[in-house]
Amino acid sequence: MKAYITMASVAALSVGLTAALPAAADMFFFSTGNPDGKLGSLSRPPSTPPTTGNPETETADDFVLTDATVISRATIHGLIPSGFDVSSIQQVEVELYHVFPVDSAPFDGRVPTRVNSPSDVEIAAETRDSAASPATLSFGATVENKSFTVANTVVNNLTPGAKGEGPATGEEVEIDITFTPPIFLPADHYFFRPEVEVAGGNFLYLSAPRPIVPPGTSFPAGSTDLQSWIRNANLKPNWLRIGTDIIDGPAPQPTFNAAFSLTGDTIPEAGTPGRPNCHGQTISAMARQFGGINQAAMSLGYFRVDALQEGVSVFCQP
Repeated sequence: MKAYITMASVAALSVGLTAALPAAADMFFFSTGNPDGKLGSLSRPPSTPPTTGNPETETADDFVLTDATVISRATIHGLIPSGFDVSSIQQVEVELYHVFPVDSAPFDGRVPTRVNSPSDVEIAAETRDSAASPATLSFGATVENKSFTVANTVVNNLTPGAKGEGPATGEEVEIDITFTPPIFLPADHYFFRPEVEVAGGNFLYLSAPRPIVPPGTSFPAGSTDLQSWIRNANLKPNWLRIGTDIIDGPAPQPTFNAAFSLTGDTIPEAGTPGRPNCHGQTISAMARQFGGINQAAMSLGYFRVDALQEGVSVFCQP
């Protein structure tokens, strides 16, 4: 068990909440499955101070929520340079995006398409960052494979038809993320975008099979598993499809998922964001679902009733 789980438990006990499990929790779990060795795409936060040679680079992949959902944890799989210790992973930041054209300006024609891409800007209230003050996520990393090879990479050459930058070998790591506070979202289609800072090296976000295969979890009926997209500071606000645009190639063109998972709880009777009764309805739904508001705060990962109330207030904003 990682240290941040122990610390969270202590925090919960310190405010006198009971850690009993709810009688009938509606668990949420989504996974794209295990890394498939096909691709590593750069995930790098902006350098401090900013430099032209190492621009921020973002890789994003999608997921669907069919109910209002509190997401408390995530995992991502990536490649770090051989010989690096996991202590070299210094920062993890997570952003979430709607699907274009939400939160976006009209398409400017600078990339082949924006259909089914992430939006221009993130959902600001749901950003979580280990480097924030106070930190809004904690993480622990483990080495899964000391020597893992990907057949191709996308790192610096983010242009259509670039074909990728060749194979790479390094250490496969799994990063387990706990959101503090959790992320509470209404039902919708979203993109999940983590960035990882590695001292002296890069984090290549590993691909997973598309279409998803076991142990991955299928997309809900009626929704489409979209491919991974990437951008750097030079492309913003636009994005490129890693497979169709950059790797390209003869039909059928390759497409990729990213290797990640999300864990939490659905709140099926939550209120509707923007409606006057959203907050009261959502708190009541949580209390019924978990056997009391204190139990809801503990079970959902807020650990304090005031933190849960704040999370619901953010959720209910239109």
